[in-house]
Amino acid sequence: MPFLRVAPVLGAIFMVFGLTILVPMGVSWWTDDGALLAYPAAIAATLACGVFLRYLASRRGKQQELQARDGILLVGLAWTLLPLVACIPLLSYFELAGTPTTFTDAYFEAVSALTTTGSTVYTGLDQLPVSINLWRCFLQWLGGMGILVLAVAILPMLGSGGSQLFRAEATGPMKDAKLTPRITETAKGLWSVYVLLSLACVTAYWLGGMSPLDAWMHMFTTLSLGGLSSHDASFGFFQSPTLEWVAIVFMLLASGNFALYFMALIKRQPWRIWRDVEWRGSMLMLVGSSLFITGLLLVKGTTSDPFETLRMALFNVVSIGSTTGYATVDYTTWPVFAPLFMIMLSGVATSAGSTGAGIKMVRIVILIKQTRREMSRIIHPRAVNPVTLGSQVVDNSTIFAVLGFMLVYGGTIIGLTMLLLLSDLSFDTAFSAVVASVNNMGPGLNEIGPSGNYQGLTDFQTWVCTLAMLLGRLEMLSFLVLFTRGYWRK
Repeated sequence: MPFLRVAPVLGAIFMVFGLTILVPMGVSWWTDDGALLAYPAAIAATLACGVFLRYLASRRGKQQELQARDGILLVGLAWTLLPLVACIPLLSYFELAGTPTTFTDAYFEAVSALTTTGSTVYTGLDQLPVSINLWRCFLQWLGGMGILVLAVAILPMLGSGGSQLFRAEATGPMKDAKLTPRITETAKGLWSVYVLLSLACVTAYWLGGMSPLDAWMHMFTTLSLGGLSSHDASFGFFQSPTLEWVAIVFMLLASGNFALYFMALIKRQPWRIWRDVEWRGSMLMLVGSSLFITGLLLVKGTTSDPFETLRMALFNVVSIGSTTGYATVDYTTWPVFAPLFMIMLSGVATSAGSTGAGIKMVRIVILIKQTRREMSRIIHPRAVNPVTLGSQVVDNSTIFAVLGFMLVYGGTIIGLTMLLLLSDLSFDTAFSAVVASVNNMGPGLNEIGPSGNYQGLTDFQTWVCTLAMLLGRLEMLSFLVLFTRGYWRK
């Protein structure tokens, strides 16, 4: 039975995740913020689940090696079950505070955090205990690189089955490229780069004027391209051009492929980064779009100061385009083209192997090159013109996978938007909510824009957005295949 094969590894992941809850619990104890009792139940429940899953597996005798299909099931289960325990501190705190929250809202918040979406259903963030805000932000940092990649890095018990888990967790169309001979070393390398950039980011925020705790929380949500904040005004709370420039730099860096950074680091060849066609595409798309919106705002008379407009446009366009979701202004008051363009940008601007979501730049590059090849075939039917990425030829199976993904991506957005419209949500809110959730970006338009949040949605609408976030994080096909008859056949 597939579930029993993945149970021991899933149990180990639960146990690792349970230990991470000690971080906000320690902060609560240190700061005496009144939320200390919100965490013991979460730790106990998580560890109990881990022990139970390990016990189930032990009754079957020797652990079997994970196969490719087992990795898919394990990733699907982890991303849907971990939010169940991640939301316990939220449920516990609000119950203790005398303002109980619903399970729907708490689960939505946990999924939003772990998938690095950054949507929220809560207001009054400035008044929440610091440890609760830190837990929300820390979840984004864990989800950014992937708690499962962390498990591969620190759990030798995964053995060769860890490669199946790693491939199932990896994003983008080309999942089989090995960075090191051992998949555990690859996972450690990716997390090492992630941690190094995180330390640089938190230091820059602190030197830029943030308090130490704010610096840590906003580092968590910057490097993960998550966008949750400890303030209702999001990044606009700080009113600091220096901090905005710091955020722009690290959002751009996090939009690139961490595997590329890892290879450039170990081979001491930093020029490899610029030579990567996907990285160049992501950076040029984000920076070029920011310059375009700057010009639009000046031409339309929305703003008058060129330098102030450049900083404002650069921060908000990079934030939305990179799927971070920070905001310093209500960009929905800009010319209508701008916010819609920014939301659509969130689907294409980040690289595979980054902490962002969406279609990914590499798929767009492959689609463009495939389109050019088909046009060339019309003129020269017998010409041999392979699709390449750099010096690597992209095989037809990858191209077909990209085409299949694009079909499902478009169908998912249309289908879920129609569901929200069926629930009497306005079109701009429904469409932007689905696109923002599938792209794990966060804010949308109208009532869920940067000056609002998802609090006004009904339970049904909230669950649709929750499903959209999970589909976006798992890149749809890997999740939907679990519901096919063929997957469960021997």
